[in-house]
Amino acid sequence: MSDYQRRSWRIKKSEGISIVTGRVAAIMHERLDLAELRRAALGSDPELHDQLLSLHEAALEWRASATGSAIAPEPEVPRESKQWMSTGQVASQLGITDRAVRLAIARSALKATEVGGRYRITREDMEHYRAARAA
Repeated sequence: MSDYQRRSWRIKKSEGISIVTGRVAAIMHERLDLAELRRAALGSDPELHDQLLSLHEAALEWRASATGSAIAPEPEVPRESKQWMSTGQVASQLGITDRAVRLAIARSALKATEVGGRYRITREDMEHYRAARAA
């Protein structure tokens, strides 16, 4: 991450402005229950409602893109499932070993669901992990 990117995400204290990326908005929306807060602010605080709606829209836009970036990704070879990936598929996408993926799951750095003794990872969770590794 360049110094310019790092600066652009910081709060501009003199203007009272904060810039949030779509990926961060998606994490906030998922973990902080911003939808409920947005509904509560609907009639009482229009500014708060508008800001939370902007975060919601940014999160949706980021989730709609497979990689969370404006640049279209190269088409992937169709897999058996578009939502779930195996540890091998994640390892291939990230350029790491299957064991490294399982270790990341064990230390809770990568979310996974165990199905029939095998881990399944969503593409969104893989992208969150990829972004966390790059930071």
